[in-house]
Parts: sequence; structure tokens; C-alpha cells
Amino acid sequence: MREKEVKIPGHLRTLFEILYTIYIYIYIYLYVCVCPALKTKPQLELNMTAEKVRFNVRGKILETTASTLAAARRDSMFGAMFDDEWKLQPRGSDELVKPEEKEYFIDRDPDCFSVLLNLLGTGKLHVPCHIPEKLLYMEAHYYGLLDHVRTAKWGEFDSNRLRLTGSVSGQAPRNCSAIRASPDGGCAVAHGGVVRVYDWMLEEHPPLNLEYQSVNDIGWMDSDNIVMAVSQNLDRTGVGGMGVFSALTGELRQRFQLSDGEDQVKGFSAGALCFNTDSNKVLASCRDITSNQGIGVWDQETGKQTDFFDFGLGSDEEIQWFNGRNCLLVNSCIKYKRRINLLDFRDKKSVVWSWPDDTKTCHSHTHIHDAIPMEEGNSICVVDQSRNLGFLDLRDTAKSVRWNLYRGKDTAQSNYTKLTLHGGQIFCSVGDKISVYYYDGLDQWVLTSNLEGSHGGSVRDFSIGGDRLFALHTEKNVFDVWETPSAPII
Repeated sequence: MREKEVKIPGHLRTLFEILYTIYIYIYIYLYVCVCPALKTKPQLELNMTAEKVRFNVRGKILETTASTLAAARRDSMFGAMFDDEWKLQPRGSDELVKPEEKEYFIDRDPDCFSVLLNLLGTGKLHVPCHIPEKLLYMEAHYYGLLDHVRTAKWGEFDSNRLRLTGSVSGQAPRNCSAIRASPDGGCAVAHGGVVRVYDWMLEEHPPLNLEYQSVNDIGWMDSDNIVMAVSQNLDRTGVGGMGVFSALTGELRQRFQLSDGEDQVKGFSAGALCFNTDSNKVLASCRDITSNQGIGVWDQETGKQTDFFDFGLGSDEEIQWFNGRNCLLVNSCIKYKRRINLLDFRDKKSVVWSWPDDTKTCHSHTHIHDAIPMEEGNSICVVDQSRNLGFLDLRDTAKSVRWNLYRGKDTAQSNYTKLTLHGGQIFCSVGDKISVYYYDGLDQWVLTSNLEGSHGGSVRDFSIGGDRLFALHTEKNVFDVWETPSAPII
């Protein structure tokens, strides 16, 4: 019996033909384009990995591979030794030397070279105790690997694991007044009419001065630029007391000017500084020779004045930008009493909140030493001379302080009590120590650690930047460096 012939419907036959055509095109693409790449790439990697490089560093022979040296990147000394595919550049005498006997002589420290070679291979920095860090930094700079060293040393800031790693003695005849940490772990110290700048290696750069006028405040615009606020030079009419300097060279890059309502430039003294990073503005408290007071606003890039808040200031004022409220917090002392104001530049330049109210009797503010805005935007933290923390709820019409009393044994008092909020923790300096508080979620701030151990006297000021905390002491201008140790090598 003849088998019955199966007929395929026309629409299915058309579908099969389309699928077959797609299959053919995919096959051709894989064979022509993808397969050569798959064959070539492993071969390049094999060549780069297998190519050994021998160094003679003052008689010490060290061998590595091209792939390890490629981690140094093109801007390093090793980048100049290889071509675009990280193959060794031919030298004039290479034809006379066997490949396995080729070596590069380097007249540098062999122990540091070994440490840096290990850093390129593992990404970890392990420095034996017999190698001074400054020597390692100098050698890393020679090879173009300083950024690699800093990256390996940089750890996430952890206030509960901070360790005192060193102290730097000041060189000024007068007491220092402020210290500011840079974003990359360096710092700037103000005293008298000079600002001394230190990079993350704690190497000192050329000092800064604005006609040697008394420095009232300093701030980092970024890792390369420092803003200095100084008292007015009475001998120079129309010269302002603010300037932007190069942190590396000490060059004056921009001088800020203040004008009145008729665009007439006038001289002024600049006091406290702060930055509004969202709008790229720098703000400063100002006083001119006629004692007119207010808050000036300048564009960071152009140095042009963009606004001015005509506002009476007390003595020893501090200003901070309040991100949660998009306002400026002004903390000043008026007739020996602290007063806190929030200024809104959008709302016809008005004072939108003040503490204490003139109409209310409130004696607790007489002992307030410092104030900071809290991240959530609904409260302000204050501290008294005995390190008790208090909180002002901006939604509370009574404007009463809720105290978080510190019940420790320390009763030290200081005129330099300072507050900082960083990473959700409150840092407070009283006497010769800095205390760290953490919110327990139950409406209380709990003391978690104390930073102490220096012999420089009371803490005058402190600042956090990068993975470091810098604490400036009143005696002998000493500042301490606190760091988070790197994670252990497993």
C-alpha cells in the first residue's frame, strides 16, 4: 500500500523558509565576525600575560608580568615601557640579549618597588614596618603610582574605628583659629594672617595670605581651591576680604568684591563662610567700614556677587546652609546670649524662624555654645558648655529645648565647644576630647566613643574630610590626625 503523501500548508512553508533564511544569516555573522574576535582576544591576553618582565632594582632581581604592570595605567612610568597592546617596546640592544635575560635596571629603593609591585598585582597595600610611609609616597610619585597608593589607603570613614595616627606641630607664633579638612584627606589650618595647607601625605604646601590680614574663616571649594575670609585692610579702600587660592601653589586665583545698591565696590571684612553646593554659591558674613552688616552671596565659578541679605549680626557668628529647609542658619552671640535665625533668600530675604523669641522668657539659651541643622530638616541640635545635647523642633510653636543629658563622669567645660553632623552621627568637642553620638531609634542619642589621647590641650576646632578627622588643639598649634584603619588582609 502506498503511503499517503503529507502536504504542508502554504503559510507554514513560507514560515519555514523565513526561519531558514534567518538561520543562514546568523551563521554567516557568527562565522565571519564573532569567531575571529573569539580567537584573537584570548591570544592577545595570552601574549600580555605570558610576557615576563625582569627588573634589577639596585641589585635586587624582581620579575612580574605585563598584565600586572598594565594595572599602573598609561600615565605611569610603566605605561611608557609598553606599546598600545602592552607589549614591551623594543630597545636598541635587545637583539643581542636572549628574551629570558632581558632586564630593566632601576636605581631606586628595592623594598618600596616590591611593595608597589605587589599593590599592582593584588590591589592591596601592605607596608612593612621598616619602610617609612613618606619614602613610599616619594617612590610612588616617581613611578606615577601615587593615586594607586591613596586609593588603597582610602577607607570608608567609620567613627567607631578611628585611630590616632599622628600629630603635626604648628609653626605659627599665635594660636590657630580654624582647621578644615579637604575632600581628599588633606587639611588647611588658619592662624593669625596665614593659612597653612597640607596634602593627604601631610606634606606642607606654600602658605596662603591675603595681605596678611587676620584670617576669620577658611573653606574648601574643592580639592584644589581654598576660600579665605579675612578682616578688612583699612589701608586699601574698596578691597574685599575674600579670595580663592590654589591649594597646591598658593596662587591667588580670584578676589571677591562686595558692592552696594548702586554697584559701587566697597571694602569689607569677611567672617564665617559656608557653601550651597546645589546652587554653586559661597556665602559669607560681611561688615564694612561703616559697620553695615549682612550676608553676601557669590558665584563660585565667576566670583561675582549674586545677592546680599541686609541682616544684623552678633559677634562670633557661624553660618551653615540648611539643606533640609533650603535656608541659611545663622548662629551668633548678641549681648552674651546665643541667638539662632533661619534666613530664606527666596521669601523676600526674610527671617523665617528665630530662637529664642523676644516675647518669651527663655534662659536656657545663655549657655548654648554651638548649633547645627539636622539632616531631616525638622530640628536643630545645640550643645551647652557641659556637653549636653539639646534639640529644637522647628514645628514646635513653644520653641523649647528637649535636652539629651550626658550622664558620664566627664564634667569638662570649654569655650570652644563645637558640633558637627556626619554620616548620621553627632560629633561634639568639649575640653580635650571629641565625643561621638548615635541615634538609638528610641528618641535618644547614645554616646558610642570618645576620641582623646593628644597632649595639645583643649580642642579648638575639628573637621572631617575623606577618611580622616582632624582635631586642632589650643596649645602649640598641634593638630591630630584620626584615621579609619584599613580592613585586615585575609
